[in-house]
Amino acid sequence: MGIKIKKIIKKIQLKRTTVLLLVFILMAFVLVRQLFDLQIIQGENYINEFQTRTTKTRVLKSTRGNIYDKNNKLIASNVLSYSLTFEDNGTYDSTRQKNLTLNGVAYKVLKILAENGDQLSNSFHIKLDKDGNYAFDVKEGFTLSRFKADIYGHALIDDLTEDEAATTAEDMVAYLSGNKGFSIVLYGDDAYTDEELKKYGLPKELTKQEVLDIAIMRYELSTNSFQKYMAVTIATNVSESTVAAVMENQNELQGIDVLEDSVRQYVDDESMGPLLGYTGRASSEELESLKKENPDYSNDAIVGKAGIEQYMELELQGKDGQETVTVDNLGKVLKIDDNTTVEPVAGNDVYLSVDADWQSAIYQILKQRVAGILLNKIEAVKEYDYKGENDASKIIIPIYDVYNALIANSVIDIDKFSREEASDTEKNLYAKFQQKQQEVFDTITNRLTSSDPPAYKDESTEVQEYLTYICDTVLRDTLGVIDKNEVDTSDATYQAWANDQSISLKDYLNYAASQNWIDISVISPKGEYLDSEEIYQALTSYITDYLKTDTGFSKLLYKYLLMNDQITGQDICLVLYEQGVLSKEDDCYANLASGAMSAYDFMINKISNLEIEPAQLALAPCSASAVITDAKTGKVLACVSYPGYDNNRLSNNMDTSYYTKLALDKSSPFFNKATQQTTAPGSTLKLLSAVTGMMEGVINDDTYFDCTGEFDLVTPSIFCWNKQGHGSLEITGAIEQSCNYFFNMVGFLAGKNSDGDFSENLSLTKLQKYASEFNLDKKTGIEISEASPHVSDSKAVPSYIGQGNHLFTTSQLARYATALATSGTVYDLSLLDKVTDSQGKTLKEYGSSVVNQMSDVPDNVWNDIHEGMRRVVLTHEQFNGLGVTLSGKTGTAELDIYHPNHGLFIGYTTSSDTSEPEYSIAVRIANGYTSGNACLTANDILKYIYNLADEDTILTGYASSDTSNTSND
Repeated sequence: MGIKIKKIIKKIQLKRTTVLLLVFILMAFVLVRQLFDLQIIQGENYINEFQTRTTKTRVLKSTRGNIYDKNNKLIASNVLSYSLTFEDNGTYDSTRQKNLTLNGVAYKVLKILAENGDQLSNSFHIKLDKDGNYAFDVKEGFTLSRFKADIYGHALIDDLTEDEAATTAEDMVAYLSGNKGFSIVLYGDDAYTDEELKKYGLPKELTKQEVLDIAIMRYELSTNSFQKYMAVTIATNVSESTVAAVMENQNELQGIDVLEDSVRQYVDDESMGPLLGYTGRASSEELESLKKENPDYSNDAIVGKAGIEQYMELELQGKDGQETVTVDNLGKVLKIDDNTTVEPVAGNDVYLSVDADWQSAIYQILKQRVAGILLNKIEAVKEYDYKGENDASKIIIPIYDVYNALIANSVIDIDKFSREEASDTEKNLYAKFQQKQQEVFDTITNRLTSSDPPAYKDESTEVQEYLTYICDTVLRDTLGVIDKNEVDTSDATYQAWANDQSISLKDYLNYAASQNWIDISVISPKGEYLDSEEIYQALTSYITDYLKTDTGFSKLLYKYLLMNDQITGQDICLVLYEQGVLSKEDDCYANLASGAMSAYDFMINKISNLEIEPAQLALAPCSASAVITDAKTGKVLACVSYPGYDNNRLSNNMDTSYYTKLALDKSSPFFNKATQQTTAPGSTLKLLSAVTGMMEGVINDDTYFDCTGEFDLVTPSIFCWNKQGHGSLEITGAIEQSCNYFFNMVGFLAGKNSDGDFSENLSLTKLQKYASEFNLDKKTGIEISEASPHVSDSKAVPSYIGQGNHLFTTSQLARYATALATSGTVYDLSLLDKVTDSQGKTLKEYGSSVVNQMSDVPDNVWNDIHEGMRRVVLTHEQFNGLGVTLSGKTGTAELDIYHPNHGLFIGYTTSSDTSEPEYSIAVRIANGYTSGNACLTANDILKYIYNLADEDTILTGYASSDTSNTSND
């Protein structure tokens, strides 16, 4: 039996290959069994286990510190809001799948935002223009170059290639949306299939705005591409309906999350805009600078962009916290590790020395006063003949200038005239514009191409303005076609064009082309060689094409349609209603439309009611400023610039259309008139001259000069404002009467050298010496942007009466006034009181800062100054019945016969009990005609501050009816 078994075994002996096959079959069975166990039996458990193993560190946003005024009134704070964040937390099989996934999520988010009235928050500089084309929202310059460098991934602007630097907005969107960018739109063999688009929730066609918005979101996400789970904020302050929609669709919105956040909220007062500034997304340059001070700044940090927000950034900025969270594969938070949580720290609170109520009231006073001056000067005429009058105080404002200003300063939007939904009035205006445009283009083409065009001086005023606009505004200043750095201004042909006006624009441009003054790269293909004749031909074609889309030139055409009575003031005023600038519910609309009210009476009514403000018209005057300081400390109690702006519309989700409007506004609301606008100080500087004269021994208390009305010891002669002469005056009388002759003599005698000869340099050196003692040659230290002052360095004798080339801001004149009030104590001005932490603990206090004490000036000099200033106020009727002890000095800064003078007043009040100085004040109304108007403004301000009249009689809400037409300085 055993033998048989052995024989059988021997017969079935396996080959080696058979054994190996059996082993493989056995192993495959085990593997299949294990896979079945992993995927079928234990699959759900393993998926859940995988999901709970994905962790990330999440940022906990801090809140920015608050800002308070001197009375602890909250003027900048934070309001709870919701933000949407986007992060790339997916795992993809290919780049194509990644792009489809992220683009699909972005598109779905856009739809949710649009359905709920929300929008993306971004600082992208590409938008759709009125024609539906991609365009940059900033002009050529640093900002645009920095933007291009960021898009193309360069750390430095200089790293841009020539093609990248010259790229258009259309090119850039094509780059971002194509296969070299985020593959938002693909063509040809690479195009997405219908199945792919449907799978990822994308439509077959995207609008141009949707392409741009997705590109913006993808770009923001790409800035954190090196950190996969680092979220970027794509929308802030979104509505609760958007939050609900996102949460309901969380499973379809991979990487999208809703975070509690805060948005900056300011007191609703335009007077605070220039002072506080606003916040926004930090630029790369800002981040680089701030990280040197605080490395914790994130790439999407919100920082102060102007004003106190910018100056106190490091104090106001809080410190973000963090927490470790466990998320599923869609980014949904499953668990928070409390042990790793670092709570955010709120920013410090800043307290200002400014009184917000004063700030608001003074702003209203300035507006009322400027409107009153404007109304006083408007007359029902078409033009004003400047050549027929040499006295700038006699300049009037023709009503046609007012009508034109509504278009010139974009109160009326001429782009709306051509839209389908335009009113009949707007369509009629546009039809006349089209006819005018063709006529003017024919004229321009003729002047640029005819064989013998007229010389510039032989053209009509209208054609001259067109040609000047083309040459200077478009070719030179806007486009840089005419290279200012290359033009030889001493060249005879240039002189014939610019000064003699004896040649045509054609002659000048032809010559400029031959002299290589024209930058050919702007108007011709790169690398193409053109001779001067070909350059000129290319240039003429370029000009006509450009002007068709140039809004500034279109506004010029509307101006001459108006001046030629082809359109009427009534037409323009009616558009104010049709574009929603004014409400049709008011009483004037029907009367204007029917002709019962003239356009002139209508505009007078609207300016008087401040429904149309001086700043909107941007005529002269349209601005003013005032600075009030505590004379005992140098603390700024009010720093007011009219016009201001609504900083709530610039922070958080910036209203880009509002920003653009402000940036282009001819009244320059971004330009702080109190700290950045410099003008001549006029006769306010005679007090410095008095100190100079007495300290240098040129005059003393017993010195008298006989004012004849004309100072003729220099050439040309300088006339006193009182051309009949003041007669014999000493120092206090000269200050009281603001006698030009007296202070001209001081300047002249100060320049006498040891040989008895007059030296301009010697006279100026002495004036500059004491200007430096007053720190008039230095900024004031105020914690917002301030222009540098300039003490005159030419025309010595006129400089002693505030002419020459002196330039000072209102804030610098306020410090000067404070130094006069305190007999030579020169403070650095400050807007700050203290800084506390979020719990109210004081971290830092800002005391007064004395930068100079003019101790060398004897009491008798200060007594003369103070007595003279007191007399000034007592002899100016604008201060009659004021009810507070005020000393001051007026100033009228002359410009030329084409522009109204600036009106100025500086002064200080003293306590009735101690006779110690209390408040210093400086007021300037640019182009305010006379110092008397500045006095009236100061009078209103002091009445408000000291509660010397009912508030309703000061802050009326109407243009001030009383104005001054004379200057006694």
